[in-house]
Amino acid sequence: MRLSADELQRFGEALGRDLAGPVVIGLSGELGTGKTTLVQAICEGLGARVLATSPTYALVHHYETSDGRPVYHVDCYRLKSPDEARDLAFEDMVRDGAIVLIEWPERAGPWTPPLDRHFRLSYGELPDIRELEEVR
Repeated sequence: MRLSADELQRFGEALGRDLAGPVVIGLSGELGTGKTTLVQAICEGLGARVLATSPTYALVHHYETSDGRPVYHVDCYRLKSPDEARDLAFEDMVRDGAIVLIEWPERAGPWTPPLDRHFRLSYGELPDIRELEEVR
C-alpha cells in the first residue's frame, strides 16, 4: 500500500493499539524508508512512556508502556554476521511476553525469533510516499 508520512504514522499507531505480547514484528527495507518512524508510531499506539529512538549503536532499546508491557526495539543493521545476534536475548524478550520490533531481521539469520508479522518498506514514486507491504 502507498502511504504518506501521516498515513504511515496512523497505520503504526493503529497497529500498536492492537498488539498484545508476546509478539515479534520484523521491519525490512532500505536505509531511510521509514522503519524507525514506523517503530515510533507503533510505540505511540502502545502508549510507550518515551519516544522511541534508533538503537543503531546500542542495538536494543527497552521501553515500557503505560500499562507496564515491555517493548523491545532491536536494530540489526550493524551486525557484521548473524552470529552476533546470539547475545541479543531474543528468547528472553519473547518469554517475558514482550512486544519485539526488529529492524533488519534478516541480518540476525537463524537467531531471529519467528516473526508474527513482517513488513517491508520501500521508497514510493514521490519523495514523501512509502510503499508498505506485509510479507507473508
